[in-house]
Amino acid sequence: MNIHEYQAKEILRSFGTPVPRGKPAFTVEEAVAAAKELGGPVWVVKAQIHAGGRGKGGGVKVVKSIEDVEKEAKRMLGMTLVTHQTGPHGRVVKRLYIEDGSAIARELYLSALVDRATSRIAFIASTEGGMDIEEVAHKTPEKIETFQVDPASGYSGFVGNRIATALGLKGDEIKQCGALVKSIYDAFVAKDMSLLEINPLVVTKDGKVICLDAKINFDDNSLYRHKDVQALRDLAEEDPTEVEASKYDLSYIKLDGSIGCMVNGAGLAMATMDIIKLYGGEPANFLDVGGGATKEKVTAAFKLILSDKNVEGILVNIFGGIMKCDIIAEGIIAAAKEVNLSVPLVVRLEGTNVEKGKEILAKSGLPIVSGNDLADGAQKIVKAVKEAA
Repeated sequence: MNIHEYQAKEILRSFGTPVPRGKPAFTVEEAVAAAKELGGPVWVVKAQIHAGGRGKGGGVKVVKSIEDVEKEAKRMLGMTLVTHQTGPHGRVVKRLYIEDGSAIARELYLSALVDRATSRIAFIASTEGGMDIEEVAHKTPEKIETFQVDPASGYSGFVGNRIATALGLKGDEIKQCGALVKSIYDAFVAKDMSLLEINPLVVTKDGKVICLDAKINFDDNSLYRHKDVQALRDLAEEDPTEVEASKYDLSYIKLDGSIGCMVNGAGLAMATMDIIKLYGGEPANFLDVGGGATKEKVTAAFKLILSDKNVEGILVNIFGGIMKCDIIAEGIIAAAKEVNLSVPLVVRLEGTNVEKGKEILAKSGLPIVSGNDLADGAQKIVKAVKEAA
């Protein structure tokens, strides 16, 4: 789950991380009031969307008068902000963050994430912070350094000192950096974050080390124990279909292809998408119905797939373990009838009660094509879609 910059900074502030003063605004009037309360003389007006690259897209502006705060607020609120992370469709700006301006001497980069290969928390640091960090990673990877913390032994102060040295900090800046890194680690662990990115981390002209931006992603599996974090969720920033899927505990991600996929198990879902591409098709979605899907859950999954107007065919790939193939078959038939299925449907079943499941599908009277195995199913749905085009 992602949150907005101003929400991320509130969380960091609660752990003692140095961030500039700022206030969120949902209207032009609130933006002006926030600027007056902050006092200036320099303010930053920031569009709040769940995407990076806002500065290059015109979503971050430094201004020096209340009148310009009002002008930028009017321009940004309601605009469709397009960045390299939003895609060409962009995101509509519905929230702003009005922040104190900072006199920047240096821009640095710092992030923390879960390194799944080592089961540790990794800090990534670079002296080349700012809007072009992706280019730095691509062209000069030697300017990016990684430092790991084993959760079993916990955080030690030398990690902050090593990061400060890598960032080229000196004197009191090193002490400030050490405290900042410790506060970030504490927040990361306490709130079950999967990513915390500060870009840029800046050194001001008066020698202060502060977080000028903040992006946080949380582990969805931990949200049940963080009601305060759950309350920060902005459904308007998420794909409506993915929001609907979450109501049924379905893992759904929309893609750009034309073949809808319904699979049980994330690994099997990835393999299904791969084999569709292998045989010349393009998957329209990732959809994992989980290990214990009911007839109702399968029906909901079908409705989600067909809500995408780009879907021209569906491949169901189920390996029945906990989930029985006959229950899946009944769900598929019920869903096909309820949604008046009008696109080709290929079903590959394997596992518990597979023969019973295939028999149910065969006697349904619906134009459902059976796949003998995954490769056969993928070839059949790709062929069906191409023939129907």
